[in-house]
Amino acid sequence: MNELLSEQKTKMPTYTSLKQIQTAISKQETSVKEVVTHYLSVIEANKHLNAFLEVYGEEALAKAEIIDQKIRQGTAGRLAGMVVGLKDVICYKDHSLQASSHILAGFKSQFSATAVEKLLAEDAIIIGRQNCDEFAMGSSSENSAFGAVRNALDNERVSGGSSGGSAVAVQAGMCLASLGSDTGGSVRQPASFCGVIGFKPTYSRVSRHGLIAYASSFDIIGTLSKDIEDTALLLEVISGEDDFDSTVSTKPVLPYSQLLDMDSKPKIAYLRETVENEGLQPEVKASILQTIEKLRSEGHTVEAVDFPLLEYILPTYYILTTAEASTNLSRFDGVRYGYRSKNATDLESMYKRSRSEGFGIEVQRRIILGTFVLSSSYYDAYFTKAQKVRRLITNKTKEILAQYDFIISPTAPMTAFKIGENSGNPLAMYLADIFSVQANVAGGLPAISIPNGFDAQGMPIGLQIMANSFEEAKLLAFSKYLLDKFV
Repeated sequence: MNELLSEQKTKMPTYTSLKQIQTAISKQETSVKEVVTHYLSVIEANKHLNAFLEVYGEEALAKAEIIDQKIRQGTAGRLAGMVVGLKDVICYKDHSLQASSHILAGFKSQFSATAVEKLLAEDAIIIGRQNCDEFAMGSSSENSAFGAVRNALDNERVSGGSSGGSAVAVQAGMCLASLGSDTGGSVRQPASFCGVIGFKPTYSRVSRHGLIAYASSFDIIGTLSKDIEDTALLLEVISGEDDFDSTVSTKPVLPYSQLLDMDSKPKIAYLRETVENEGLQPEVKASILQTIEKLRSEGHTVEAVDFPLLEYILPTYYILTTAEASTNLSRFDGVRYGYRSKNATDLESMYKRSRSEGFGIEVQRRIILGTFVLSSSYYDAYFTKAQKVRRLITNKTKEILAQYDFIISPTAPMTAFKIGENSGNPLAMYLADIFSVQANVAGGLPAISIPNGFDAQGMPIGLQIMANSFEEAKLLAFSKYLLDKFV
C-alpha cells in the first residue's frame, strides 16, 4: 500500500469539487480507488497537522472498489467519488468515537448518525475521524486530548474550532469534504481560519441523531468543503425527516444543488456594531468594508443596521450552552462505557475520579459553570434571564431579516492566532466566536462562511452570511454569486 501511496502522490491532479472528480472518472482518467489512494497519501504526508485521529485506509479502498463497479454498472449514488471525513463527535457504526476526549477511551459506536447513513446510501466514502476541541467545546482545536490541530498555511497557528481537524483536512486536500458540528460557530469559524466554505443549516434541517450532544438546542451538523455546489449537494443529501430525532423538521427538502442561480438583487444588511467593533483586526475590517463597497457597486442595497443586543449574545450563549452541557455530559460517568479511573476506592470516588481524570480542563470549566447557573440559588438570575434575552435576540434578528434578505459580517474578528497565544485567557478565546454565535442563539438560523481575502501574514479571512430560517437555497445561491464575482 505504501508503494501505491507514493506513486499516487506524483500523478493525481488536485480536485476541489465532486464535479471534477466525477468528470475525470467518466473520462476514465481516474477511478474512485485512485482518488481514495491519493487522499490517503496526502493524509500520510500531513500527519504533522494532527487533523485525523484515525484513518480507515483499507476499508475506504475496499469500498472504492465496490463503487467503481457500481459506476461501471450505472448504479452508483450521487456522491460516488466523494471522500468525506467525520468530526469525532459523529457516530459511525463499529468505529471508535471519542469526542477527542479520554472519557470515551475504547468506546465504539453501535450505530451510525442519520447524516452518515444518508452519505453512505449515496456512495460517499468515509475516510476517517477528525480531531476537534474536546466535546466540541473550544474555538481553536487546542482543547483536544490528542493535541492541537495545526493550520496548513502556518503550522504555528490554530485551525479554529471546534471543527478544526475537519476544516484543515479540507484545506490541505486530505478529503474532499467533512461533516462537522456547529453549536456557536464551530463549522464557520474554522472555515474562516482555514480559507474554506463552512455551512451551518437551519436548526432541525438535519437530524441530530448520532451527534454527541453538547448543547441540544444549539447543535447542528454542518459541512466543510471548497466548492459551493458540493455544499449544496451535501445539504440536499443529509437533510430531511428522521424517526430518531423528534426535533427534526418535516419541511420538504429542496433540490439545493439545482437552485444556485440568483434571479434578483437581494437587499443586504450589516450590523454596524460588527464593523465598528474596536476588537476587529484591521485587515478583517478592511475586507468586510471592501465587500460592502463591491456589492454597492454592483447595484445591491447594502445598509447598516443597529443591533444594540450584540454585547449580550456571547454571555447568553455561554450561560445556556454550559447549562445544557452540564446535563448532557452527566451521562459520561465511567460506569457503563469509556474511561474508568483505576484510582477509585469506592463508588463515589469512582464517579469523581473518572470524570476529573477523563475530562479536560475546558470541559470541566463549562460543566462547573453550567451546574452553577442551574443551581436553585442562581437559576432565575442566570438561566431564566438568559432564555429571555435569547428570545429578544431572536426577535431582533428576525425583525432585520424581515426587511433584508441577508445579514453579512466578518465570520470572526481576527484571523488564525498562534497556538498557545490565548490558552491562558478563556475570555479572549471565547471572543473568537463573537460574530458566529448569533445564528445559533437567534433560533438556529442558517449561516455560511466563505473565503474573503487574506491578512498581511497570508492567513484567510472569512465572510459570514446569515439568512432567515429554512432559506438555505437563497443563502447558497448568494454565496455562489459572491464567490464567482468577488473571490
